Amino acid sequence: MSDDTVIHVEGTPGYDVTIGRGLRHRIREALPEETKKVLIVHQPTMGRIVADLRDEMIAGGDLEVLLAEIPDAEDAKRIEVAAFLWGILGQADFTRTDAIVGIGGGAATDVAGFVAATWLRGVAVVQVPSTVLGMVDAAVGGKTGINTSEGKNLVGAFWSPRAVLCDLDLLEPLPKNELTAGFAEVLKAGFIRYPEILDMVERDPVQALDPESDEFRRALELAIRMKADVVGQDFREAGLREMLNYGHTLGHAIEHAERYQWRHGAAVSIGMMFAAELSRLAGRLSDESVDRHRRILTALGLPTTYRAGAFSQLLATMQRDKKTRAGQLRFIVLDEIGKPAVMQAPDQSLLFAAYQEIGEESSGNIIRTRSR
Repeated sequence: MSDDTVIHVEGTPGYDVTIGRGLRHRIREALPEETKKVLIVHQPTMGRIVADLRDEMIAGGDLEVLLAEIPDAEDAKRIEVAAFLWGILGQADFTRTDAIVGIGGGAATDVAGFVAATWLRGVAVVQVPSTVLGMVDAAVGGKTGINTSEGKNLVGAFWSPRAVLCDLDLLEPLPKNELTAGFAEVLKAGFIRYPEILDMVERDPVQALDPESDEFRRALELAIRMKADVVGQDFREAGLREMLNYGHTLGHAIEHAERYQWRHGAAVSIGMMFAAELSRLAGRLSDESVDRHRRILTALGLPTTYRAGAFSQLLATMQRDKKTRAGQLRFIVLDEIGKPAVMQAPDQSLLFAAYQEIGEESSGNIIRTRSR
């Protein structure tokens, strides 16, 4: 009997997110029947895997498969990379019945989805995330985008994938730092909806972070289930979906300040700590719940502080964030763990006071920066 877990995302069209092992070998099944050409967009570390997949997919003789290697991490999410991929599609005469496959981390699925959404106003895309972050966040939900010098994901489109295949085997070679950073998004699901995830980490942080453990898979599936439920109800972020931004307003500003050389999860970890402190200072969240944030994040080796003198720079970036409306900053805060809410236009003095709770004179946590 199959050990796959299938989570359906409602919508028009809806699609399935499948979690299991060996799923990358089922890409062909996920493609539209009429597909004749496929472009696989991948990062350098996936080179051998996608070469083998291409051989598998063309074995039937009726499919043409092209490979396009893009840079690692946020370097992939540039207009120059998108233009490079558009060029390949044009030269290969890709039509509306052809498809794109994104294999890799969140940046790879983001740019693959964006190019699929914009080529001929939309072609099919199948996402095969290879990181924790990609599985629980970037590949699910239909948000696609690239960065500009002014901020992260400011250019993008909503475009649902045809399918998302979360192959747990792809997580095995990941270094611990990458797993840890990606798990920050899993913890986010714990803070805003499923405290069961937090309980598992508190009981045994080592098991919770082990991709071979039942606890890890359970936490991963809960995080995906939460996102699937939320985006199924609010595809274009008109309301409910906004709660998924917990920790992201400051987190994105930190990524911008660090020129996208930090891991996304590390920045979001600090952003969640800031949001918790903001919630506490606004009289919404208890001291114990804030302390619980710090204990859990620290237990996994995630950062909870940032440079003390960076507030003005970060504030300016946050004011340009795509979540800002009519010039007013909006933060997702907590009334209690598992109960997110929107705080609109908080006073700058309150933001400054919350930042003082996470400010530090120096930063050196290895989880923050990317491997070279």
